[in-house]
Amino acid sequence: MKANEIRNLSTSEILKKIDELKTELFNLRFQLATGQLENTARIKQVKKDIARMKTILRERELNK
Repeated sequence: MKANEIRNLSTSEILKKIDELKTELFNLRFQLATGQLENTARIKQVKKDIARMKTILRERELNK
């Protein structure tokens, strides 16, 4: 998800997406540990998406 797409979301929607991505990251790590994960690059992608969303939330806090 790109930063512009995230900025168009409301704060509550971003928080919901962060929770979903954290759950996905947990599942991906579990799959990695059990040897079932095929696309290891997805872990990095999910982590960066979470970081992007947290950065935008922080920007909103500072602008208030």
